[in-house]
Amino acid sequence: MATLAVHQHGKSKVRVGRVWRQGSRHTFCEWEVDVMLESDMAHAYVTPSNKGMTATDTQKNTIYSIAKRMSSYCSPEEFGIAVAKHFVTEYPLVSKAKVTVKLMPWSRYTDVATGGSHNHGFTPNGSHIRTAYVTFDDTGDISVTAGVQGLKVLKTTQSGYEGFLHDNYTLLKDTNERILATSMTSTWKYCSKNLPTDYDKAYDSVLQACLSKFFGPPGAGVFSPSVQYTLYQMGKHAIATVPQVSSIFFNLPNLHFIPISPVNSPPFHDDVYVATSEPHGNIEACITRESQVPPHCKL
Repeated sequence: MATLAVHQHGKSKVRVGRVWRQGSRHTFCEWEVDVMLESDMAHAYVTPSNKGMTATDTQKNTIYSIAKRMSSYCSPEEFGIAVAKHFVTEYPLVSKAKVTVKLMPWSRYTDVATGGSHNHGFTPNGSHIRTAYVTFDDTGDISVTAGVQGLKVLKTTQSGYEGFLHDNYTLLKDTNERILATSMTSTWKYCSKNLPTDYDKAYDSVLQACLSKFFGPPGAGVFSPSVQYTLYQMGKHAIATVPQVSSIFFNLPNLHFIPISPVNSPPFHDDVYVATSEPHGNIEACITRESQVPPHCKL
């Protein structure tokens, strides 16, 4: 006999632009919001009745309404919290709200000639996206996970890969000199009992901690014997730097730059490469603050 095991419903890819105007100085955010609601709506699946259903169109309209209510600039985490709390407190049949907010990379334009930042002009700042994932349930339990998606980083030296297993299928040669590049996706969960008071500052601190271990000091850099080792150093430093972080996840796919000796040219001298991202290695791990802290994601 068939049984409805689990269910949820929501609205995806709700795109919101929000401007806050402080006189002539404006602040702008573009968010992409996904909502999923767990609710006492099993009857909508097993009977023809939709009684009590919070329609997905209602969810979309609510997101815009809450954006209007945010009277001053807010982080994606703060917006996600406001949306999640609304659905649980407003609708008795909703037991848990799960909200994902992606912040598009708009930054205030800076005039090169004068060094002044523009009052109402914005340009894209790279291709990476800041993310936030918030859950809130009818017991008052809240969970906040921040992150970054698609942050490209590269260093032209201070990387190698040696000592790995060689067998009949191995063509890759050991090297102590290569380009190391990846498109980093990372999420980190904050301790529910110790949430940041400033989510922007916490985000910047985690990102800086990770990048400082990837690149090393500006002059000398730091040697990376593998993506795996560097990943762990990044996560360990992020946890040490930001006390609110309980666990951090990384997905680090290789962006390959393969040495090539062009025709009618001198031999390769760490100078010309074929740039390719397919096929690519893919390295993932989750680092927790303590051994008894469960990771916030599954690999």
